[in-house]
Amino acid sequence: MRDVVVDYKRAGQPPVRAVAGVDLDVPEGTVVGLVGETGCGKSTLARAMVGLVPLASGTVTFDGAEVAPIGRRSRSPELRRLQMVFQDPASSLNPRRKVGVQLQTAVDLSGSDRGDRGARVRELLDLVGLPAAAAERFPHEFSGGQRQRISIARALAARPRLIVADEPIAALDASAQAQIANLLVELSRELSLSLVFISHDLSIVRQVADVTAVMYLGKVVESAPTRPLWEAPGHPYTRALTGAVPRVGRPGDLPAELPGDVPDPAQPPSGCRFHPRCPVAVERCRTEDPVAVTAPGRVSYCWLTDWSTTTERIPVERP
Repeated sequence: MRDVVVDYKRAGQPPVRAVAGVDLDVPEGTVVGLVGETGCGKSTLARAMVGLVPLASGTVTFDGAEVAPIGRRSRSPELRRLQMVFQDPASSLNPRRKVGVQLQTAVDLSGSDRGDRGARVRELLDLVGLPAAAAERFPHEFSGGQRQRISIARALAARPRLIVADEPIAALDASAQAQIANLLVELSRELSLSLVFISHDLSIVRQVADVTAVMYLGKVVESAPTRPLWEAPGHPYTRALTGAVPRVGRPGDLPAELPGDVPDPAQPPSGCRFHPRCPVAVERCRTEDPVAVTAPGRVSYCWLTDWSTTTERIPVERP
């Protein structure tokens, strides 16, 4: 993704810039976590990745091919290997059709399999930990976690190289969240899949992602391999997010609360978008948009980032 901008038009009003110029890479075989508060533009960015929303400007490329907005025509075989798993499996599955029929349709549309469709459906169900008998049941007969497994199986029908998972665990209970997150990572390793895992739950992202990108008000403010980002974050917003995660075994140490709310994206602050909530903001932050401050494998958009002190405690390595 290069300088990706997504606007939502409003009748008689200026457009809302939900994504305001994002650069993001997903290396082959890598799990990239995308985190940020509700309303920061994560889901819009996910939909832009797969062509579900048009770009106001910028480009998205997948395996060298430009990802154009989805229209009435079928996608090229190359772009069918770019798939998405949605937040709510109940709304993304057809309630009137049996699971096996929906998976067969996905296999047919993918154009990747010409053999026994029934065998391929059984293989897909096995990959996500469901019995073959699940093909004869309707989506409403399954739990939320099982329905999400079915959605993942449908995405796998195209033999994808990249899956964008947009908050795939947000609608599930705690035990199912861990199971689905682990399943996605296991599939990524087993099938050599790239994965974009989007979540507001930083503790889960910390466990599953090789690289973490932090998003705030339509922009990625920091990106780094997950371990260095957690142990020595470079951006004040990243420090605030990691400080808000509860930790076991530290009595009396309550999570830090990030004051204020995400500003209205229709009227973003001048300069650094985080400066109204930043505890260390200086005058320059209020007037000038920060540029990228880089270190090996890392980037932070903050005037005050100093990698010489931020990274001295840990090695910075790509996963």
